[in-house]
Amino acid sequence: MTDTPAADPTMTAITAAVTLGREGDDTSARQELLAIWRDVGVLGDPFHRCTLAHYLADLYADPAEALVWDVRALDAADALTDQRAQEHDASLQVAGFYPSLHLNIADNLRRLAAFDAAADHLGRAEEHSVALPDGPYGDMIRTAIRSVSGAITARDTTARSTSPTVG
Repeated sequence: MTDTPAADPTMTAITAAVTLGREGDDTSARQELLAIWRDVGVLGDPFHRCTLAHYLADLYADPAEALVWDVRALDAADALTDQRAQEHDASLQVAGFYPSLHLNIADNLRRLAAFDAAADHLGRAEEHSVALPDGPYGDMIRTAIRSVSGAITARDTTARSTSPTVG
């Protein structure tokens, strides 16, 4: 493996679509990511599937629709190896994906009032949080875990203000 990963046209296309979404064009972002998903396919590269599904989930305000994509991202992560992830970025470890993936599922289940299932996934997010790096990203996920935990305890189904689909 080299220090600089080889160009990955699929990841380049995913990044371009995600950028559209972050700039406020959710419709175009969703259309482009769905087109990439059709090209990759349900049995395609697990890194691509995980990334696509993770970002697609963020583009759906409806928690049931987002949940479908979050589960797909988790399934793809289960098929992903560190070696494959590190082909994209040498610092990536699949274990670091799980806190966010379980958190997202927990939050969608909470919004659907499936509090016991939400608590189960939140527990998994907490268990996996030891794999989070120190710094802003890890802090953000840990804070979100605490926030969702409080919402589950309160039986609150409203969208969190920091949720990717709220803003």
